[in-house]
Amino acid sequence: MRRRPSIRNPAAATVARWLTAAATPLLLAQSTWAAPYAATLLLRDDDPRLERSRLERAYLGQSGGPASDGVAVALKESKLEMDADGTGLTLSTVAVASAAAARDAAAKAEKAGAAALLADLPADWLLAATDAVKLPVLNLGAADDSLRQQDCRPRLLHLLPSERMRADALAQTLMASKWATVLLLTGPSPQDVARAAVAQAAIKRFGLKLVAAKPFKLSADPRERALANPLLLTAASAGAYDVVWVVDSDGEFARQLPYRTALPRPVVGDAGLSALAWHASFERFGAPQVSRRFAKAANRAMTALDWSAWLGGKALAAAAIAAQTDRGSKTPAGALAAFHKALAEVQVDGSKGVAMGFRPWDGQLRQPLLLSDGQGVVAMAPADGILHPKNALDTLGADAPEKLCKARP
Repeated sequence: MRRRPSIRNPAAATVARWLTAAATPLLLAQSTWAAPYAATLLLRDDDPRLERSRLERAYLGQSGGPASDGVAVALKESKLEMDADGTGLTLSTVAVASAAAARDAAAKAEKAGAAALLADLPADWLLAATDAVKLPVLNLGAADDSLRQQDCRPRLLHLLPSERMRADALAQTLMASKWATVLLLTGPSPQDVARAAVAQAAIKRFGLKLVAAKPFKLSADPRERALANPLLLTAASAGAYDVVWVVDSDGEFARQLPYRTALPRPVVGDAGLSALAWHASFERFGAPQVSRRFAKAANRAMTALDWSAWLGGKALAAAAIAAQTDRGSKTPAGALAAFHKALAEVQVDGSKGVAMGFRPWDGQLRQPLLLSDGQGVVAMAPADGILHPKNALDTLGADAPEKLCKARP
């Protein structure tokens, strides 16, 4: 026997229709605001730092692979938390071959709806890309102090420590070790000359004594052979010194210097003991887990440049999560503004023992540095005993009273 269809309660049906109608706009709003933010990573096409022979030599403090590896690991780690907060972050990668190409790629990314850019580019290319957009740009690989000072930009943020930060970290460590007298060896490139000036300023700033500054040069010319001889360059005639500080952006001379000096002295700078953002042998604050996750994903050890790329991805994810709380009551433009504000104010955990955020006066990420000999981490900077009225991390790099950046308030 066929059963008669049940007769629904008219009042209940009315309530159900009302609840559905009321919930529909909310669901639509949630689906709109839950759409992920987009970011674009700009990389140098045919990057000379990634040339096979350079990677095989594994120069201390230099690149071990593309920045995209570190960003990808960070976004994978943050996905669960972003999903739980109803947000997300998609990443596209663009390789560029010139400053003009970087500018065009940045403008295209902004037009396509990107919320932020990440960049591992030379300084002039980075500035070209930054000037082409109104988006925040995260500098992952350029350590030039000029980018934090006279060439700064209001939306340019720096994950990698500046040259001055690294020099300050070394000088603090020498001071704490009572290695007070320094012999400085400098390479021939314009970059070496500029970095040597930064090193000399740090030596003076922390009360060390510069005994002598000598140039070196790797050359096939027999007449210049003495300029590449560690014994001659470090001869006792230079005066008594406690340590040899070598500035070698290329890295080839510096790697030959330890244990080849005329006097039995430690080497620091671009060989021996170096100040780095990261080293894979760091064993505190959850660092081994970070290094293992990266090594598993990228099939190589995590370098300082990888760490800055990883933290750039972490900063974007943290900003997306922080901005999510404000998105429901905002227009799409307002949601984007909330993301930009959150990124400028973000505090991230980089497994160095402190929460890290960007300095308002130059956009540089405050961070401790690791002192490594390439085998392990010997110390951290700021060194013990270094004081500051507000934050000891601001003893590394340009402090607020030294600000030269006119683009920032």
